Amino acid sequence: MTTAPSSPASPRAPLFAMALAAGLAVANIYYNQPMLGVMASSLGDARVSAWIPALTQAGYAAGLLLLLPLGDMFERRRLIVVQFLLLALALALTAWSPGLGMLAVGSVLVGATATVAQQIVPFTAILCAPEKRGAAIGTVMSGLLTGILLSRTVAGALSGVAGWRAVYWIAVPVAVAAGLLMAWRLPRHAPAKPMGYGALLASLGRLWRDEPRLRRAATVQALLFAAFSAFWTVLSLHLAEPPLALGAASAGLFGIVGAVGVAMAPVAGRIADRRGPAPVIRLGALATLLSWIVLGIWPGLTGLVIGVIVLDFGVQIALVSHQHLIYGLHPEFKSRLNTLFMTSMFIGGALGSWASATVWHAFGWPGVALLGVVLPALALLLTVQRTAVPHATGSAT
Repeated sequence: MTTAPSSPASPRAPLFAMALAAGLAVANIYYNQPMLGVMASSLGDARVSAWIPALTQAGYAAGLLLLLPLGDMFERRRLIVVQFLLLALALALTAWSPGLGMLAVGSVLVGATATVAQQIVPFTAILCAPEKRGAAIGTVMSGLLTGILLSRTVAGALSGVAGWRAVYWIAVPVAVAAGLLMAWRLPRHAPAKPMGYGALLASLGRLWRDEPRLRRAATVQALLFAAFSAFWTVLSLHLAEPPLALGAASAGLFGIVGAVGVAMAPVAGRIADRRGPAPVIRLGALATLLSWIVLGIWPGLTGLVIGVIVLDFGVQIALVSHQHLIYGLHPEFKSRLNTLFMTSMFIGGALGSWASATVWHAFGWPGVALLGVVLPALALLLTVQRTAVPHATGSAT
């Protein structure tokens, strides 16, 4: 097997294809959120609303931990294509599900296989020159975040016309097409030092222990993503209250608004390439903090629109810059670095969702806004602290 060059001859086309594929992959784990009521009614089981989103996210978490390290074990293009095909099968199973039991299995599998999006991101860092890493990651992450933001809007609109099963049946050929696109556009790339699966998982603990920069990056991004998830978890509830009284369905439209902030990610990546990721990370944490201040003190639709644009901008530029940072720590460990970083970020998001829902029921929107201010404030504090760098590296092998 051949190894891809460090900088492709035609970077624009592969990066666009990778951004598109990453967005199409990650969108699958959010399709169910605006359709839960329809799904529960169709299957005659109210438990759908409680179980299916949680199981999909649990599957995604398991895939991050158990599947993502495989990028350091197998030829990357083949792994990405195979995982897209498995995603298509999981989507078909979900669409066909006659009841909650099969739907639960399908949802877990969709979540796990949708982590193919996170196989693509570290491959981006491999295919570009180090001085262009930030801009390249920013481009691909723009596609991924756009998939997250627009997935609810698409699923909500389509399910209203054709039903929830149609959303998943349409997603099946889309996943196959994304896999074929990756087979066509990506070069082959074999890991320099293939490892056994057990050794691969065991190395995660050593990598986390020996890399303080990774631990801080993961912690900061987990706090910022917790603030991001806190907003999206209770947005539909907030919109339904007076004086807005817009109804839960309008929450999906804010995905389009949030995409405005995501569009700045490539710009942030280029700044990180020129000046280093640290100042961009601090800017992202500060923007996230300011967004929640706006959301807390500026009632009404205008404050929400401005707040969500700044929120998505802040979280996204910090994410791109953090990935720029961690992929430079150990060039041969990119998938394992991404495993630890993204798993930590996901845990932060899950805790942020839980905390915001709890605070909402106790204190309403003002309590959630206070939570939203505290989380990025802690992240900003961490970004100004110095991290000791160990002399020895490579101990994760």
